[in-house]
Amino acid sequence: MKRNFKILVVVLLMAATSCSFTTKKFDDPNKDKLLIDLITYVLNEGHYDAREINDEFSEGVYDKYLGGLDGSKRFFYASDIEEFNEYRDKIDDQINEKEIGFFDLTYNRLQKRSEEARKIYKEILKEPFDFSEAEDINTDFSEAEYVSSKKELKERWRKQLKFSTLITYHDKVEDEEMKKEEDPDYEMKSKEELEKDAREVTLSSLDEYYDFTDDLDRKDYFSVYLNAIVESFDPHTLYLAPQDKDRFDIAMSGKLEGIGARLQKKSDNITVTEVISGGPAWRSEELSEGDEILKVQQEDEEDPVSIVGMRLEDAVDLIKGPKDSKVTLTVRKKLMGNIEEITLTRDIVEIEETYAKTAMVEQEGKNFGVINLPKFYFNMEDYEERNAASDIKKDIIRLKEKDMDGLVLDLRNNGGGSLKTVVDIAGLFIEEGPIVQVKSNGQRKDVLSDEDPSVLWDGPLVILVNELSASASEILAAAMQDYKRAIIIGSKQTYGKGTVQNVIDLNRWLRSNEFGDVGALKLTTQKFYRVNGGSTQLEGVKSDVVVPDRYSFVDIGEKDQDNPLPWDKIDPAKYEVWDGYVDFEKTISESKERMNSNEQLKRIEQHAKWIKDQSENSAHSLNFEEYAATAERNQEMAKSFDSINDYKTNLTFTSLPYEEEMFENDTILKEKRDRWHSNLSRDVYVEEAIHVLSDMRKNNIREDKLAKVRD
Repeated sequence: MKRNFKILVVVLLMAATSCSFTTKKFDDPNKDKLLIDLITYVLNEGHYDAREINDEFSEGVYDKYLGGLDGSKRFFYASDIEEFNEYRDKIDDQINEKEIGFFDLTYNRLQKRSEEARKIYKEILKEPFDFSEAEDINTDFSEAEYVSSKKELKERWRKQLKFSTLITYHDKVEDEEMKKEEDPDYEMKSKEELEKDAREVTLSSLDEYYDFTDDLDRKDYFSVYLNAIVESFDPHTLYLAPQDKDRFDIAMSGKLEGIGARLQKKSDNITVTEVISGGPAWRSEELSEGDEILKVQQEDEEDPVSIVGMRLEDAVDLIKGPKDSKVTLTVRKKLMGNIEEITLTRDIVEIEETYAKTAMVEQEGKNFGVINLPKFYFNMEDYEERNAASDIKKDIIRLKEKDMDGLVLDLRNNGGGSLKTVVDIAGLFIEEGPIVQVKSNGQRKDVLSDEDPSVLWDGPLVILVNELSASASEILAAAMQDYKRAIIIGSKQTYGKGTVQNVIDLNRWLRSNEFGDVGALKLTTQKFYRVNGGSTQLEGVKSDVVVPDRYSFVDIGEKDQDNPLPWDKIDPAKYEVWDGYVDFEKTISESKERMNSNEQLKRIEQHAKWIKDQSENSAHSLNFEEYAATAERNQEMAKSFDSINDYKTNLTFTSLPYEEEMFENDTILKEKRDRWHSNLSRDVYVEEAIHVLSDMRKNNIREDKLAKVRD
């Protein structure tokens, strides 16, 4: 997808870029070498903090790449690694000379070792496992040595397969005992039968894994190599192969052109796993979950194409297509097994889970709104078409029509998106002023501001965050915190991603298009800063009211990634703190007191610590009795935390009237909203957010501001 680079920067960033590329063109006849040359050129010219490609860089790429190919160390031998080590400090030379000898060596060797392993696992799983033996396994493969012989490799596979089978065997034994308790006349399967059944499950899983890897082409592995290179610059710089770029566009916009069905490949069959609400397949009522698609015929073709055994991605490419075009699917129906031909007219399909959703709740005679924003989405071709800011604006207007008294904006698990939508959303809550500062390497800073003096919502505002709230989420939360416009409730700190990425179409540099689409590079070009001058990089946004959650003790932030850019700060922008609240700090203090004494949060924190301890335990017994005893202790401990899921507030959530009307024809959407409302009613964080809004509404809004809210 070709587009003007300057337009792309404006759409994505609303800021200047440091990428002053020349008109250099690339025409190497070898596609892989061309990609190496092209990508390293873009990295060196455009990356915010371009690294020197030297021996140290080479060693980092080497380790990352081999970890991606064989992280469990069950394919390569020590002798392979010794051979590969010749390139450990020479990948930089390979890159500079546009050579791919190291990749070719590792790729070809992996194919050979993978075929050897296929024979090994099939051979091992032919024989029963003895679960009475006293032996164990360490599943932390990072410290394991590579094997030196086929005998050692087979032993590594045996232990891994035995552990996988033991887990299934234990579950089957428990199932049999439960059936016997429920029905004394039930004839239980023997341990030998259960062991065989468990082994067959393991065999089936490995067969499915190899079905997947058999579908991978050389180019898929080359993408792994390229990403080992580009991710050595920073964790958010990525090479996007053409199909990855398509998926990225869909994720950002929430839209695709097709029939509206999610597909999965199992063995050689392409199966429908979900019919997307509102799409052509859903409207036709002819295609159902579980149906197998056998053939695909385009409207301008005389004969259909069989997709049995085809790569899933290739099959999807055949089924997708431009809006208003027709496609005929030959389908084996799940229920009857009969084969039918179904003709569908492709359309724009919206992935509902991408978009903001809104609920209302009443508490003590006051009405509050909750808006959940999964990401800061936008259409990369046309920002004005649909985006997170325009959707939130519409729902705030609808909430005000229902006499909203306070608003919760839920940014938990929101990994970011469009920077422009952040500015537009922040502008809904404040008068004119800076929202975020953006700086390119070696360039002056740009201040992105809300220039609209109108304020859509001037009432109480709470923002929920957690450790997975990143990038654009952190910009919005930081701006509202710096202005003292909202109270931030959530984790000790957010993710800590303070960088801006640019999606660069690599095709724009090619002299010819003989290779087809070569993909894109998601490139870190800038860093962003709060209006107070601080960076969210590594440090994130620190909540006003800190509450524990399931991620509290898990290493998932930017600081836990490889090669993150450092923290720094710049001069603050000129801004005025919002003056609408009275005794702002008192509201925060009262919330902290409630949270510190909340028994539900204490249980959540205990559970999070236990999960952390479990995740760090990599030693497991392969003896059934010992494994069963450990499993029983863990089950008992897990049961002790069941009360977390039993928690219930007295809050009842409802949809906005326009959605209620949609439910009459869209039962799937209704089910999704009912499930969401049920989860909200058990959410201690949302409950506290409503308490805070109530406090702010009662006591902490100046009378002149309150009058404006009423108006």
